[in-house]
Amino acid sequence: MPELQRELAITRVAFLELKDEQRLVQEGYELLDEKRILLAAEIHRQLLLLRRLRAAWRAAESAAREALIAALDCHGLDELSVYPPRPLGGDHLGVTRRRLLGLELLAARHDVTPTPGAERPVNPSPEARDCARAHLQWLGVAAELAACCVNLRRLAREYVRTERRARAIENILLPEIAWALKLVDEQLESLDQEEIARLRHGRAARMNGTSGEHA
Repeated sequence: MPELQRELAITRVAFLELKDEQRLVQEGYELLDEKRILLAAEIHRQLLLLRRLRAAWRAAESAAREALIAALDCHGLDELSVYPPRPLGGDHLGVTRRRLLGLELLAARHDVTPTPGAERPVNPSPEARDCARAHLQWLGVAAELAACCVNLRRLAREYVRTERRARAIENILLPEIAWALKLVDEQLESLDQEEIARLRHGRAARMNGTSGEHA
């Protein structure tokens, strides 16, 4: 506050400039406050999505584990370890992007495409195929979950920055401007009163001088 006081010019122009600054800063605070609300709403939406994806991920993990156990029971560890893996060359990780308040938010999807000419197993079985399918589904949910986590990190980081800026304006800048306006207004009022007193004193002195001349 003392540093601000030394920089103040006690003039009508300075008072009007401070009023304009207060209005602009208030508008900036309102925009930041609206941004906080929008970010909080999107964070809430992403958290709900995260809850659903985590549940789906746990279910897919359990299904993959059960399918792996069934495949092991059918083939044994040695045979299953040399079972031809499913090629992933034709699969595609689709990522869609959208922007919210300058932030890029992601949505991921694992597109499964059968690859022709894949190596055929010597001893194929439904259990092995189910095991591969279950792990692919698990991988797809994991991709969606990863994108959701990225979104939440970006949103949380931006919300913290916005919150800090809004609080700085609300708790520091706006009170400083209000204090400066009050100070300038009080000083201008004091100067006005001094000017009125000076004019009255001058007028009274002139009237006393005129009365002395007539006497």
